[in-house]
Amino acid sequence: MERLGAFVADPQAVVDLRRYFGIGLPPDMVPFTGSRFEHLAGGGDRPWIADRITAEDLVAVQTLSVTVPASVALDILEGPLGARLSGLLQAIPRDIDMADADALVVADGSLADQAWHLLCDQYGVNWVIAGKLLARKRPRLLPVYDRVVRCAVGRPPSFWLALHAALREDGAALHRQLLELRQAAGVPETVSALRVCDVAVWMNHRALGHACP
Repeated sequence: MERLGAFVADPQAVVDLRRYFGIGLPPDMVPFTGSRFEHLAGGGDRPWIADRITAEDLVAVQTLSVTVPASVALDILEGPLGARLSGLLQAIPRDIDMADADALVVADGSLADQAWHLLCDQYGVNWVIAGKLLARKRPRLLPVYDRVVRCAVGRPPSFWLALHAALREDGAALHRQLLELRQAAGVPETVSALRVCDVAVWMNHRALGHACP
């Protein structure tokens, strides 16, 4: 996780963010569908839908190149799985950044962790899909995390806790850097610091052509 600062401080990060989010480009020229992840249908954390996973959320994760199996999607939308996830989401803070949250909110056994495990227990849903679904619902608190990012920053026992500690270190210096990077790139404030971090790392590591398992 000590490499995160280097990714954020790299001057290429501004260029990468602008390209990823299509800053200054018409919508049909934006090269990455993931640029719509947080904004599709107004976002997944709007107060009136923040505590339930919607059809729009299921489409949003597809912009990040993953798909929730149809049987699981139906259970989320119409069955008991959706009700169980809603119960957990209701108790997970919506309007707080990871850097400002107590570590207990993202610790092993937390409600967020329980929601992640519940999703991972579903047929065809892996840790990447589960994490992206939860990041759609709590974009300021829970990060997008995939194999490319894991390859770039290593495999701590708990990515959430490791990232939380990194963001809070030295008076939340990394969190402030991410906000400054977002501003420098002209990325909307509706894109969370966590997502800025994810995109900066993902774009940089992807450009290097690493084969990430």
